[in-house]
Order: sequence, then C-alpha cells, then structure tokens
Amino acid sequence: MKKHLKLAVLGLATISILAACNSSEASSPSEDKAQKVKVAYDQASKPISWVDEKGNPTGYDVEVMKLVDELLPEYEFEYVGTTSDDLLIGVEQGKYQVGVKNAFWTQERTEKFIFPKEFLGLSSAGLVLKKENAHIKSLADFASADFSLAPIAANNAQYTIIDEYNKENPDNLVKLQAGDAFSVDVVQWVNEGRVDGGVIIEGPFQKQVLAEDGPYYNIKDEVVYNEFAVIKTWPLFNKKEQAFADAYDKAIKQLQEEKKTNELSNEFYGRDLFEVLENVER
Repeated sequence: MKKHLKLAVLGLATISILAACNSSEASSPSEDKAQKVKVAYDQASKPISWVDEKGNPTGYDVEVMKLVDELLPEYEFEYVGTTSDDLLIGVEQGKYQVGVKNAFWTQERTEKFIFPKEFLGLSSAGLVLKKENAHIKSLADFASADFSLAPIAANNAQYTIIDEYNKENPDNLVKLQAGDAFSVDVVQWVNEGRVDGGVIIEGPFQKQVLAEDGPYYNIKDEVVYNEFAVIKTWPLFNKKEQAFADAYDKAIKQLQEEKKTNELSNEFYGRDLFEVLENVER
C-alpha cells in the first residue's frame, strides 16, 4: 500500500513539473510576443506615402513596409503619419524606430541614422519647367541657360543632389539657394514666373499636375516635367535599431527577388523604375 502511494505522489509531482514548464514556455516573451516598432511616414506625399480616404496609411513606401512586416513575425509594425521634419527628428531621437519618406542617401544623414544595406525603392527626380523651356533636359542644360531655381531647404536631400552636381561642375553651376522651409510649392513658383524651374519628384508632379483631381491640373499643358536622375530611396532607422535594420535587409531582399517592389512601383508610379536600376548611379 505504501509502495503504491509513493508512486502516485511521484506521478503527481512529475505532472505538476511538466505543466509548470509548459506554462513557462508559453509565456516566454522572446517566442510569443512580437516587438512593437513605430514606422513613421510622411502623410502628405502622395503617391509615396499618404492617408487614403478611409484613414489608412498607403503609398509605395508604406506598402513595401507592410510586406516587410509580413515577413518579420518577431516585429509588430505601428504606422504613424507625420510631417517630413518631424519624421527626421523623431527617428533620430528614438520616438520612431524607422521612418519612410522617399529618403535619399546623404553623408550627413549617415551620422544621424542607420542606412540598411538594401534600398527601399527608386525615385525619379526632375525639373518642373514652363512648356517653352521643355528643351532643358538636364542640370547642365539648366545651368548653361543661367536659369533660376526654386529654393530648396539645406536639410532636404534634393539640395544635396544639386550641390553634388555643382561640386562636380564648377564651371557650369546651377544657382542653388537654400530655403527656409523643407520644400516650396515648385509648380506654383514656376507657373507664376517667380523662378525658371524647380526640382520635384515625378510621383508628386503626376498627382499635382497630371491627375484630374490634382490642384494644378488646369495648367497641365503649360508646365513639363523633365527627369534628370533616378535615385535609390531608403528607410531611415534609429541608431539603436541595428538588429531591426538587419531583419529588414533580409525581408526586402526577398521582396526584390520576388519582384514585389517592381509591382508596387508600377502600381503607385505608373512605371517600373527597377528597369533602369543598372543605370542608377546614386
């Protein structure tokens, strides 16, 4: 009788220990709880990133990050719409873990942010010009014509693009003026004759000028967009988020191999910018 009683007690003890172990494993945060990260996006940069009519974040940059999120179960993405300036400051200070805003690479930004190994997308940069100046096809043409350029904020990567051109072409400089605001309404400035041209991204130009519901659709036959470069764009990670940036690299590489980024480029920009990737210098 004592022998059977001891066996029964031992069996109950074993069951209790196993139950405790299983309970401990199920509640392990490293296995069951995804790390929450805030993804900031410029909410007024259609078709790159914006808030749709239902209040949902969308756009090329945002939709790519949503696909990245699907491949990273260890992370839970929370999208936060904000301004371009707040995004830069917020990511640098750790308010957001990563930010997307059609960001170009600059040396100055590498001191504030982590640039991952893999880029996010491609962006067409061009000049807005009056139709009579449509023969201006490059920055060199623009400089040779001695044309005036709409101001660009010094912390805007578009400023860096023009500055780099000027450093490489000291005998044919574009008149570059730093503005107070991050960006000015270049289409309006050109249309009003305040300047001869302005730098703009193709997507916003299409939405502002060529789309029927665009604010400048009424002048679509009076201004032109002439592309001068296709440039890689990047997500900006907080300096403490190297592990997150590494995880992003693996996911985005898979998406590029599966041509998902090509599909989104066609969907949001109306063209597959990845087709000219081999000619992209920056």
